[in-house]
Amino acid sequence: MKAVSLEHIYKLFGPHQKEAYKMLKEGANRAEVINKLQTMPAVIDVSLDVEPGEIFVLMVLSGSGKSTLCRCMNLLHKPSYGSVKIFDQDIQNLSDQELRKLRSEKISMVFQNFGLLPVLENAMWGLDIQHVDKEEAQKKAQHAIAQVGLAKWQDYFPDELSGGMKQRVGLARALAADTDIILMDEAFSALDPLIRSEMQDELLSLQEDLKKTIIFITHDLNEAMYLGNRIAILKDGRLVQVGTGEDILENPVNDYVGSFIENVDRSKVLSAESIMVSPVNRMVSGEGPRVALRRMRELNVSYLYVVNHKQMLIGSITAENALDAARKKQRTLQGYINTDVYSVNLQNTVGDTLQSAIESNIPLAVVDDDNKLIGAIPTTAILTAIDANDYPEVDFMGRVVGDKDPELLRIHKSYQLSQDDNKSGGDK
Repeated sequence: MKAVSLEHIYKLFGPHQKEAYKMLKEGANRAEVINKLQTMPAVIDVSLDVEPGEIFVLMVLSGSGKSTLCRCMNLLHKPSYGSVKIFDQDIQNLSDQELRKLRSEKISMVFQNFGLLPVLENAMWGLDIQHVDKEEAQKKAQHAIAQVGLAKWQDYFPDELSGGMKQRVGLARALAADTDIILMDEAFSALDPLIRSEMQDELLSLQEDLKKTIIFITHDLNEAMYLGNRIAILKDGRLVQVGTGEDILENPVNDYVGSFIENVDRSKVLSAESIMVSPVNRMVSGEGPRVALRRMRELNVSYLYVVNHKQMLIGSITAENALDAARKKQRTLQGYINTDVYSVNLQNTVGDTLQSAIESNIPLAVVDDDNKLIGAIPTTAILTAIDANDYPEVDFMGRVVGDKDPELLRIHKSYQLSQDDNKSGGDK
């Protein structure tokens, strides 16, 4: 079941809508329809589905239909053509009373600006429409206000609050109504960058617990990429591309989308999983130093990750330590394994990995929620992902393919010389 399902939605403003619809169906663009008929096609043949519990972002520059499309979802704008379904129910045939019930119980909306009611009454507004008992409504509203950090401000008026606090009021009102779907129309666009960033983090934190279906409208691609599980990009009222932030960054469907992503902060979008390489340089904890040295030589690396038989990360071993253990005739690497290894979860963003990458002397280990080793990230891969310029192919150590590890060559040469000395000494 889809939370929201739109099928071939058109929204036309002005006269001659039938003629405009026919022209659009035959391939005319927005400008042609406006020039010929003075009819404005705000939304043109948009079909998309929104999954329950996801943050779905609609974005494009102003005047391209994203807010109109959002308002079609709760019939604040009734589509000229096409169908709107909320949890598989076609809502276009609802009576006015049924539609009011839908808006109060299923879909709430967070705007840029709010009314002049005090914070508590503002948060209770949706519950009043639902005819919830006043005492119960007040409890729910106070709980929602506390969730957004405004418990001490419930008696204040909006004009006594900062911009970020005003947005928290709107969010509290939506949370208090406890609807399944929340529409957020440019909710953070009027905020200064610092407060806007705080509100984005606040929304993601709340969503972690609430799992609401959120349809978020913005003209800021960095915001869209940061918040959205999926993003829909519109151009001149038509849907151009739908996908995750990574899908759009890595595979823009055309030059229009490509021009959007040129200046996006990729570090906040790309995940560790998207840039990791296979962690072939690993060994099981029970294996000995000579096995470790042989494997390093075969892979041309100067370290190995150490895992248990379930592939859970234990630590790492360097060629230097393996060599020391081999010289001391150790049969295992116990006492030589470094258990203080920098690792990141596969869902962490590239930006999350930067500090660890700087501090780690080997590529970052990528683990899943069970600490199972599933990948490695050399620093070169992080820099490449952020810059997105052309770079030569690199291996799992971050070296240009074909390059040898100088540290490994030095250590193995030292080991070989020591072995030769031992042999010479035995011959005398």
